[in-house]
Amino acid sequence: MSQRPLGAQISHMLKSRGVEVIFGIPGVHNQEMYRGIQEAGLTHILARHEQGAGFMADGYARATGRVGVCYVITGPGLCNIMTPMGQAYSDSVPVLVLSSCLDDTAAARGQLHQMKDQQGAAACVCDWSETARSATAAYALIDRALFEFDAARKRPKHISFPIGLLQGAADTDIPAPRPDVSLPDPLDGQIMALATLLQNARRPLFIFGGGAVHLDFASDVMAQWGAASLTTYAGRGIIAPDDPLHFGAALARGSSADVIGSADLVVVMGSELSEVDLWRDTLGHTCPLVRVDIDPQVLCDRHGAEHVILADCFAVLDKLSEVLEDRLDTTWTAQEVVDARVKWRAEIAMERPGIVPVADALRAALPADTMIFSDMTQFAYAAKEIWPMDRAAHWHHPYGFGTLGYALPAAIGGKIGVGDQPVVAIAGDYGFQYSLQDLMVAVELELSLPIIIWDNGKLGEIEDSMVQAQIAPNAVIQKNPDFVKLAQAYGAATAAPKSLDALQNAVRTALATNGPTLIHVTSDICA
Repeated sequence: MSQRPLGAQISHMLKSRGVEVIFGIPGVHNQEMYRGIQEAGLTHILARHEQGAGFMADGYARATGRVGVCYVITGPGLCNIMTPMGQAYSDSVPVLVLSSCLDDTAAARGQLHQMKDQQGAAACVCDWSETARSATAAYALIDRALFEFDAARKRPKHISFPIGLLQGAADTDIPAPRPDVSLPDPLDGQIMALATLLQNARRPLFIFGGGAVHLDFASDVMAQWGAASLTTYAGRGIIAPDDPLHFGAALARGSSADVIGSADLVVVMGSELSEVDLWRDTLGHTCPLVRVDIDPQVLCDRHGAEHVILADCFAVLDKLSEVLEDRLDTTWTAQEVVDARVKWRAEIAMERPGIVPVADALRAALPADTMIFSDMTQFAYAAKEIWPMDRAAHWHHPYGFGTLGYALPAAIGGKIGVGDQPVVAIAGDYGFQYSLQDLMVAVELELSLPIIIWDNGKLGEIEDSMVQAQIAPNAVIQKNPDFVKLAQAYGAATAAPKSLDALQNAVRTALATNGPTLIHVTSDICA
């Protein structure tokens, strides 16, 4: 039996498990992990910061449905990627972070990159963090992570490898892959009970979340039954935007509680109904609530569902549609949906002046299959409420953790994953500067990537929040660089449109450009 250093063997194992791309930054502590990358046939993407590497892996995973893998160094490398790990945890993204670690920290102090508890620090922002103490354990932990991505809620994992272990020899015989696994199916009795509830309901309302984005037939089933629907932001596109009984992604609108309150049965599929989904304490229902989810913690939360099904949403809706083949006797009307959506659109236009027409113009300029990655910026906050999506999992946003700096590196990872499919990044002027160094990655790889900067010269959302709280706005105005010159210094193409027509032309040109294009848009573009 032949041997090679474990660091190299890790890359070979990942390749054998279907991994194609590694995001990361090499250092003296993790260089053994780089020994096998080329030999194994993996592609490595050199980020300009570990935070960027983590967001790239996140974007790659969201865009492709595959695992995003990162290689980082001991100590500061791991600390730098913890923000993306926290974001991936909040949004259920399969990211696997592999780091080096010191062989011993108990008997020595002052070592390079030393932390008091690297494993424990990472555990705070991911599903689990473990340290491999042998080659056998290294293989087992990698397979455990990959298995759990398929068997349960997809949340990031972290594995540390002591430097000495990475340098040591390991057998080249890679363990056989674990058997394929499927998410749990519902019990027949649960399906029949839910079918009875739906048959007796006159105003059934379905709410779809990010955990239901694989329901590519949900829109047809809703139309078949005559059921009304809402989605969370992450669930947009599950239901066709032209469905006459689809209320859109309006859960965060205060008066959506009135719509929910008028239902006589609410079925929630694949959503936490978290604070960032609702922005209120209660859902608003006064009728029976059914929850379908693969996470048991979701099924026993504060919303107090009377009926819970611990199962895959796809299996539940598929079996339910076989039982209920005919239209239900429902009383929802298309007019009440139109009235609600018109009202909510007007509210958004009033709350965030000048954004809605820009979002409409941008949408008209983009191909239908464009994948969008947005940052924490007012433009995205408004757009994701009024921008109709005709397909799921095509607008990615840092919903739960809510970190700045997400859009650019995540869009880079997404573009690497989907190839020729159009991808766009949308960031605010402040958040863009959290990760602008990774613009060089897009230039280096010649990625056709429009990067739209929404520049209002301030932390606009924080300023508005301070005013509403009767706090004199403080530290919300910053001096910005010349974004166009900055992007040109990186070697990117640029545009600074002064009208909506010019914006549309700039976006179309950027999509056809070999390399990234920074499109600087000021908030007075509609003036």
